[in-house]
Amino acid sequence: MSDTLTLDVIGRRVEVHGEHATVRFSGILPPVAGLWLGVEWDNPKRGKHDGSHEGTVYFKCRHPTGGSFIRPNKVNFGVDFVTAVKNRYVLEEGPEDDGREHIIIIGSKPVETVGFDSVLKQQSQLSKLQEISLRNCAVSCAGEKGRIAEVCPNIRELDLSQNLLSSWDEVIHISSQLKFLEVLNLSENKPEFPLDSLSPAETFSRLKVLVLNQTGITWAEVLQYAPGWPVLEELYLASNGISISERPTDVLQTVKLLDLSSNPAVDETQLLLIAHLPRLEQLILSDNGISSVHFPDAGIGCKTSLFPSLQYLVVNDNRISQWSFINELDKLQSLHTLSCIRNPLTEGSREAQTTRQFIIAKIGQLKTLNKCKILPEERRGAELDYRKAFGNEWKKAGGHQDPDRNRPSEEFLAAHPRFQLLCDKYGAPEDEEFKVQQPFMLKNRLLTLKIKCPSQLEQKVLEKQLPVPRLLTAGGLFLRRDCGPLCGVCLPSSSLRELNDPV
Repeated sequence: MSDTLTLDVIGRRVEVHGEHATVRFSGILPPVAGLWLGVEWDNPKRGKHDGSHEGTVYFKCRHPTGGSFIRPNKVNFGVDFVTAVKNRYVLEEGPEDDGREHIIIIGSKPVETVGFDSVLKQQSQLSKLQEISLRNCAVSCAGEKGRIAEVCPNIRELDLSQNLLSSWDEVIHISSQLKFLEVLNLSENKPEFPLDSLSPAETFSRLKVLVLNQTGITWAEVLQYAPGWPVLEELYLASNGISISERPTDVLQTVKLLDLSSNPAVDETQLLLIAHLPRLEQLILSDNGISSVHFPDAGIGCKTSLFPSLQYLVVNDNRISQWSFINELDKLQSLHTLSCIRNPLTEGSREAQTTRQFIIAKIGQLKTLNKCKILPEERRGAELDYRKAFGNEWKKAGGHQDPDRNRPSEEFLAAHPRFQLLCDKYGAPEDEEFKVQQPFMLKNRLLTLKIKCPSQLEQKVLEKQLPVPRLLTAGGLFLRRDCGPLCGVCLPSSSLRELNDPV
């Protein structure tokens, strides 16, 4: 790049030794002679100052060490789209093609060419490409008008991540020439989003997947440009510092997947603004700092009208520490897949398997938890264990086996909204289930036997303690009080001979 640069470079994206930056200044830095560029680095650790030099502010940076001054000849301003495609995808000429002459007919005259067959071969190769990745290829512009449509018109999936696109207008110039484009990845570019720049209706008419991670786009800009994405199904907006400020009413109505990960400003109140998207099936909210969620339109044990189609929810790496968060998720009508790893609730002192069981028991329609399918037998076991674990608390709160006397407190129902449903499903827990199992010691394994002679009423009752028969407790078998001595249901009669065996 020469030393005759003008102010036209301001805002341009550049690459310097593998690092990306935006030009914020072009001019002289007295007393040093020559032209300098002031750049703001994407990686603020790469810079040395905030745009100031010897007390004079030449440009401003978001970070105090985000800026540097660089000579123009050290900066790469990038290449056009077609040049990048050819650099990556054109076949190298084989030795058999070098210098060979070919005769072709143009009109009615034969024309002698050198290397023409190689050119045709390259053009044919590019025209057949449907999936192209130009990640980190220094693409900065569309190039000559119509050239993209001429060279590679059949592209359906395009990865332009980590390039040097400076404006959304350049994205439009590229995409408008790709009539079949369905997937577009623009992550790690920093394009400007002009307020008056709207996409022509046909530019993104087939676009289904748009990836805008780390582009700096705001929620207002998303809503502004969304009318140009009429059939969009997947939208990725991770790591943009987004704050959802407005409900999307007439836009994003076809979106099935929305990724808002690593946007710390997004909280439960903002989530309610996107809760009416009719087709939203997958919502990714990892690393947002979320700790709670509440659906105000649904009471205990009821389903919410919000997020009507949501089936898949990811809330990994957040601050979820209360079971009330899981209780609220049971209100979602369609939720069947949940991922919630690396949260205080799931990473605490409680055993991981117990936590998994409680989540399964609390969300009745869940089919997959943390990428593991929930089999019918696991759900049954989880619900029975949950019912037993909180049975004593339920009884103390007013729960009772008799339906007419069953009046658990509102506080208990709020903490365990599915408990009554589990009682209806498996029966109310019995008193025996509330007993805490004693440690395996001889004194805890004794039966008290009371002996009294019916013919001598004045005689005191004689009490004897005997070891619990081994087979009475082995395998969870218990001898009921009303069983006869030869009962073969609770305990096989063939085992009665061992009743007096020592423990």
